[in-house]
Amino acid sequence: MLYLIGLGLGDAKDITVKGLEVVRRCSRVYLEAYTSILTVGKEALEEFYGRKLILADREEVEQEADNILKDADISDVGFLVVGDPFGATTHSDLVLRATKLGIPYRVIHNASIMNAVGCCGLQLYKFGETVSIVFWTDTWRPESFFDKVKKNRQNGMHTLCLLDIKVKEQSLENLMKGRKIYEPPRYMSVNQAAQQLMEIVQNQRIRGEEPAITEETLCVGLARVGAEDQKIAAGTLQQMCTVDLGEPLHSLIITGGSIHPLEMEMLNLFSVPKNSLESQSNDGLGT
Repeated sequence: MLYLIGLGLGDAKDITVKGLEVVRRCSRVYLEAYTSILTVGKEALEEFYGRKLILADREEVEQEADNILKDADISDVGFLVVGDPFGATTHSDLVLRATKLGIPYRVIHNASIMNAVGCCGLQLYKFGETVSIVFWTDTWRPESFFDKVKKNRQNGMHTLCLLDIKVKEQSLENLMKGRKIYEPPRYMSVNQAAQQLMEIVQNQRIRGEEPAITEETLCVGLARVGAEDQKIAAGTLQQMCTVDLGEPLHSLIITGGSIHPLEMEMLNLFSVPKNSLESQSNDGLGT
């Protein structure tokens, strides 16, 4: 059996009891190490689980999945995923590969950022399509995701923005020369995401377009959701450029076209200092 096991969002203890029982009886257990991270490292997980884990990077999962699935038809193999196993499409691919090989699978779910963002007080059923914001480079500055933000806003829906993670990435030079030398990990902050969004807004104005959001649009920054030092800040997009949320992982929410009074009351618990959300402009309130 192939087991896909969600680890939740905080630390080693966020695994479910069922998940922990499976981990302890599997012949091999892989830890997916590129779509998200916990606040603790592999060693802390191994200590709590009482067994060794095999790190699985993007290359192994996407290109060498057969290694992970080897002998899973005659023994139990575990595949650990931060959050919920189906928070990334990569893991659907692993299930499809297993099925084609006649290997049965079972999923043990856990909390994901997709539902845990409700901690900020915005109602989950009012979220539209989720978008990803990637690190820009000198030659690649994509804005296409912004169309989805616009559509969500038009429909009165909030937008959850998942921020880029760069793990085991190679520089262009090392990639071209075939050198297995990797750059240090990078995790996009709410500040960086907000600054890129501000630039997109300015670019649209220069092109004579009406941007879907402005500097005053109400946003919510979240950091380390599920951990003991979780942090939430609600304020304008402009304020998100400078708010200090600390260590990764970060997420950003762009509020929708209307905000329920109960949502606003909750957001005021997390308002950026010296700022009352009630007194913001109409655009800041998402209307």
